[in-house]
This record gives sequence, structure tokens and C-alpha cells, in this order.
Amino acid sequence: MVKTIDWTDDGVVMIDQRLLPLEEINNTYTDYQGVAEAIETMVIRGAPAIGIAAAMGFAIGVLKASDENLDEQVEEISKVLAATRPTAVNLFWAIARMKKLYSELRAEGVDLATLRQRLVDESKEVLRDDIEINKQMGRNGAALLPHGATVMTHCNAGSLATGGYGTALGVIRAAVESGNPVAVYSNETRPFMQGARLTVWELQQDSIPVTLLTDSMAGYTMRSGKISVVVVGTDRVAGNGDVANKIGTYTVAVLAKENGIPFYVAAPTSTLDMSLTSGDQIPIEQRDPTEVTQIRGQQIAPLGTDVINPAFDVTPSKYITAIITEKGVVRAPYTESLAALMKS
Repeated sequence: MVKTIDWTDDGVVMIDQRLLPLEEINNTYTDYQGVAEAIETMVIRGAPAIGIAAAMGFAIGVLKASDENLDEQVEEISKVLAATRPTAVNLFWAIARMKKLYSELRAEGVDLATLRQRLVDESKEVLRDDIEINKQMGRNGAALLPHGATVMTHCNAGSLATGGYGTALGVIRAAVESGNPVAVYSNETRPFMQGARLTVWELQQDSIPVTLLTDSMAGYTMRSGKISVVVVGTDRVAGNGDVANKIGTYTVAVLAKENGIPFYVAAPTSTLDMSLTSGDQIPIEQRDPTEVTQIRGQQIAPLGTDVINPAFDVTPSKYITAIITEKGVVRAPYTESLAALMKS
């Protein structure tokens, strides 16, 4: 499995996902502004990976900050990181986790050298925790896949979207590791092509059979009987079980229900936002129109074309068969089952 992000003596190292699968380039970021830019420009993407990057960005920001007016600098670091991607709740969860530790250490009166090292250690712990959470979630979800299942997935919810192992692809990896010979159908995921560029590449690295589809082929492929289940990740889950995931997920969920195919969402509990009563409250990021009108800098639409480019859509909970978490698998009614899960 590819290493998406890591803390090193030289800085925060991330594989540049914009260049995959043609180039495997690692970038090193030595300040929080660089980490923030990497998140915003999708050098790194995927809700759990964004959360890890935010934690490390916070830590390196405090590490490089001057001793004077440190509290004010921490607020600025948090503000800059929080402004990068509005939909992925892990971003805000990670910043809150780091700020909480910072405040506790300040209240304890620890010296600044110790405080800085504790924050660095905490950001590394966020990474370690994510990998273990993904593995447990994978084991929980693998039990839902029939032997020899053909699994459709949308976008990339694998190692590249997390600290390692993956959410949706973690379920697939865990199934394979348990001896279940599953195969994958990956939707290309226009316009950023995460399915074509990243999911297919990841699965090929692990020798897991994968077939690439254009997004418009999903319905045909389901109706022809080729798909056993659908498993996707998510960037935010509302308290009623509505999920925000990469644009096109809603379409896949509707098609799955129409064709009687189970639709599962793999979500670490850090992605659950119980403050929201429905998916209508989830902010949807709007991205640069050139992502639609160009492919790798090549213009494919007439200049001046009007474009909408929402990065995510919301799938209502009525289309979701179950939500897979590291704590277990929950089903409808989600308002009750998710609340109970978060208390467990």
C-alpha cells in the first residue's frame, strides 16, 4: 500500500495525487501554509487524509511559530487550515483535536519545547489511529460481502484517501485478506478522475482485479447483473444517516436501489457529524470550472462555457443499506442507531 502522508525530520511529506498514476512524486511541506495549499489544491484528498494533514499542518505551524503571541498565531493557523475544504468534517475534527491539546498544555503551564513536541506526537498519533480504525472498519465490512462478490465503488476511498489501508477499499482489502476473491468495478469519477487515476492504480498495486467504467456506464453494468454490492466512502455523515460523498455518488445509490443492489457506506466515526440533523445542512464545495472544461490542461469544451462544479453530492439515508464504522455496522433508522453508536 502506498504511503499517503508522513511526518519526517524534513517536514510533512505527501504523495502528489494530482500526478498519479503517471508520476509518483513526494512533496515536502515545511510550514502550515504549504500544508493548507496542498489540501486546497488536492495534492492530498479524501476526508481521513485531509484530517491527518490538518493535524500535521497545525503541529508544524506551532513548531515554527515564534514564542511571542503564540495563542494568536494558533488561531491564525487554525483559520487558514479550516478554510481549505468545507465539506470534509475530518478537517475540522482534527483541528479541534489539536487545539484542545494545545489549550490543555497551555493550562498546565508546560514549557514551549515540550508543548511543541507533544503536538507533533499527537499529529503522528492521528495517523496511527486512522490506519488502525480503517483496518477494524475493513474487517467489519468484509463480512457483508458475498463470496466472490463484484463490488462497485465510486471515487477513491483507499490508502490514498486515508493514512493507509482505506475505508471503502479497506473493506475490499480485508475481504481479500480473509480469502474472499472479490473483484472491483471502479467508476472513473469525473471530473477529477479519482476512480480512474487512483482507485484503479491502488488496486493494481495490490493485484486485486479491477475493471474501469465511465460514470455513465454504472446503470447499464448494474442492470446486466455484473454488480453484487456497492461500497463507497464519505466525507461527512449527518445525524440522520444522509452522506456527502464525491459527486455522482447519489446517482449510483439511486441506481443501486432500483436494481436491488446493497449500497454500503464505509465511514470512520470521525466522519459522523451529529450536529447536523440532515444532509441538507452539509456545505457543498464548489470547485474551479476548469476541472470540467479541461483534462490535464487540455481544453475539451468551448472557451467561455458556463459550468457548475460541485465536488460532492448528498445521498439520502433511504438509499443506504448500512453504514460501516470501526465500532460496528449500523442500519436504519439511522437517527437512533448512529446516536447509540456514538455513545458506545
